[in-house]
Amino acid sequence: MPLSPAAGETKSEMSHTFYMLVRLNGLNGPERHDDRDETPPLPRILIVSGGSGTVRINGRQHPLSRGSVLLCDAGFQPVLQSEPYSLLKGIQLVYRGITADGSPPQILEYDLPLHLGSAGIVRLAEELAAVWREPQLGGPFRPQQLFTELLAELHRELTIREQPEQPANGWFDQALQYMEEHYCEDLTREQMAELAKVSPEHFSRTFRKLTGRTFNTHLTLLRIRSAQIRFLTGAPDLNTLAQEVGYREGCYLSRKFKETAGLSPTAYKRKRKRIAALNPNHTASLIALGVTPELGVYTSWLEQEQLSRSAAIGPKLNPYEMSPDAYMETVSAARPDVIIDYGTGAENRSLLPIAPVVQLPFKTMSWREQFRLIGDIANKRQQAEDWLSRYDERISESNLLLDRELGRREARGTAIVWEIGLGSAYCIGSSFGRGCQILYGDLGFRLPSRLQEQGIFTRGYVEADIEAIADYSADHIWITDVPADPAVRQRIRRLFRSEGWLNLEAVRRNRVYLLNQSELFYGYDPISSKAQLRELLRTLVPHHKST
Repeated sequence: MPLSPAAGETKSEMSHTFYMLVRLNGLNGPERHDDRDETPPLPRILIVSGGSGTVRINGRQHPLSRGSVLLCDAGFQPVLQSEPYSLLKGIQLVYRGITADGSPPQILEYDLPLHLGSAGIVRLAEELAAVWREPQLGGPFRPQQLFTELLAELHRELTIREQPEQPANGWFDQALQYMEEHYCEDLTREQMAELAKVSPEHFSRTFRKLTGRTFNTHLTLLRIRSAQIRFLTGAPDLNTLAQEVGYREGCYLSRKFKETAGLSPTAYKRKRKRIAALNPNHTASLIALGVTPELGVYTSWLEQEQLSRSAAIGPKLNPYEMSPDAYMETVSAARPDVIIDYGTGAENRSLLPIAPVVQLPFKTMSWREQFRLIGDIANKRQQAEDWLSRYDERISESNLLLDRELGRREARGTAIVWEIGLGSAYCIGSSFGRGCQILYGDLGFRLPSRLQEQGIFTRGYVEADIEAIADYSADHIWITDVPADPAVRQRIRRLFRSEGWLNLEAVRRNRVYLLNQSELFYGYDPISSKAQLRELLRTLVPHHKST
C-alpha cells in the first residue's frame, strides 16, 4: 500500500496526515542507524545516491545502488552492506506523521527496495540535504517544501507500481538503458519487446506514454545527439561517423541530423554554441575560457570571484530552489546547443530532447582533462592550453618556495584533507578535488599508507566517524568543512579534546589547518584550483609575502 494506516483503521476512517521531518542523517554503515532511538520509534526513508551494496529484509539480500529507496515503518532497522570499494552513500530521513484528530497517522511503506529510474528523487534528496545542512540556502520553509515534494513523488511512484498497465520489475528502465548502450546497432521495436518480455504493442504504448516519443523517434534522437557530441570533440568524416552511430551512410545521417537538430552537420559545426553548465565546476571552466554560459550554476564563492573582477555573471540555475519540473523548464528556456554535466545516462535522459549532453566523469577525468575538453566544446582549446601553462608556472614557483620551507618533494611528508558532514567525516582523494588534486598531484605530498590500504584510490574517499579522525595520522591535516549543526560541532569539540587527537604528530607540531571554506574547496575546476593553491600555500608558509 502506498499509504498505510495503523492496524484496524480503514481508509475511510483516516483523517488527513501532516508530515514533519525530524532528522536527516548521512547514509552510513548498519551499526549507525539506531544511534539515536526515538520513543516511540518513527518511520524513516533511506535514499541511496551513490555506491552499491545490499540490504537484508526478511532473511533475503536485495541489491542497492543509486536511486534505490527504502520505505521503513516505525521500528524496522534495515541492515545495509556496501560492496568492497563502493561505499553506499545517501541520506536517511526520519519523520513523524501528525493528525488533527489524534488518530493513527498514515506512513509510506513498501516491502522491498524501490529501484527508481527517475533522477528527480535523488536530486530532491540531495537538495533537501543541502538546505537542511545550510538553512540559508533556501529560507525557512524550503526544507518542508522539498520534503513534501519528495513524499509526493514517492507516493506517485508507489501508485504507479500498483497499476498493472505500468511497467513492472523495471523492464522499461532496462530497455532505455539498453538502447543507450546499443543505439549504434540495428535495433527494432520487436527485438526490444522480446528483451523486455512484453508484447510489441504494450512496449510501444508504454514507451510513448512514459517518454512522449515513439521508439523510432527516441532511437533517432539517441543517434543524432551522439553525432552532435562527436562533432563537438572532433568527429571523423561523415560516412565513418554515420556507421559509428548506427546509419549506413553519411547522406542519410545528414538528412536525419537536419530533421532532428534543425540544421546541417556543417552548419552545426560552424555555429557558435550556446552552452549550459549544470554544475559550478563546469561553469567556472567556461568562465576561465572567457565564455559566459547561457545557463550556469554558481556558488556564492564563484559569484564573489566574478564580482571582484567586475566580470559578467550569466543567467543562473539554482537547482536547490527548484522542483524537477521547474529545473527542466529553466534548462529548456536557455535554448542550449550543448549541455555539460557530470550526470550519468539515466540522470540526463530527461535532457535528451533539449540538447546533447556531454557527460564528464570526474572520478576518471582530472579537472585539467575536463578543462581541455570544455575548451574543445567552446572552440577555445588554445585558450585552455595557455591558461594551464600559466597555472603550471605558478605550481613551479610554489614548489621552489616549499623546497626552501619544507624540503624537497620527496621529504614533504603525508597530508590528509577532511570534510566533515552531518554524520561522518570524509577523507578525500585527488579524484574528488577539495584541494587534494593540488596537494598530491602538484605539490608532492603523500597519502598516509592506511588510507591507501582502505581503498581511497579506488573509491575516491574514505568515510569515518567524526571521533575516528584521531585514528588517522599525517604530517599535515586540513579540515575544509565544518557544518553549523550544533550536534556535529559538539562532536568536533569532543574530538579536539580527546587524547588521541592531542597525541597526533600534526597537532603537536601545529600543522592542523582549520579552513572551513566548503564552497572554495568544493570546486574542481581551473578557477577554484588556482584559489585553493593560494589558500594551501598560505597555511603552509603564512609568513611568506607571495602567499
